Amino acid sequence: MSTTLADIDSLDPINSRLILLDTTVLVYAVGDDHPLTAPAREVVRQLQRGEIRAQTTPEVIQEFAHVRAKRRDRADAVTIATAYASLLGPLLPVTSRHLAAGLKLWEEIPQLGAFDSVLAAVALAHNAQLISADQGFASVPDLRWRDLATIS
Repeated sequence: MSTTLADIDSLDPINSRLILLDTTVLVYAVGDDHPLTAPAREVVRQLQRGEIRAQTTPEVIQEFAHVRAKRRDRADAVTIATAYASLLGPLLPVTSRHLAAGLKLWEEIPQLGAFDSVLAAVALAHNAQLISADQGFASVPDLRWRDLATIS
């Protein structure tokens, strides 16, 4: 069943715990037509209207720029990455503790890549709800992962 972000009590715009966005949300929000384009754009619309608050890490912004520049020119990637950094700021730092915890997750959970393991560690450290299209996050114990496909 599809729900809107506002339907989830942990995403209450005033008293919510942290929402952390993965690169997939940012990529699909500005990408070509895809089944995940509409849910990703809805997340960004709600952010822009101030209905929800979310953050991300500098590494997610960097990964977005890298992915975007594969299909568009660098100037376009920089413009959008800069706008995302502003919209999602202040960006959450990734510390050496997050890195160590993420590498441990990466070692233990084969469904996760190294980048996603570190992002999961950041989300766990902040008790954040992580929104992503990446199904590998479902394998992380205690992670409050929200599948992008369930947002309408």
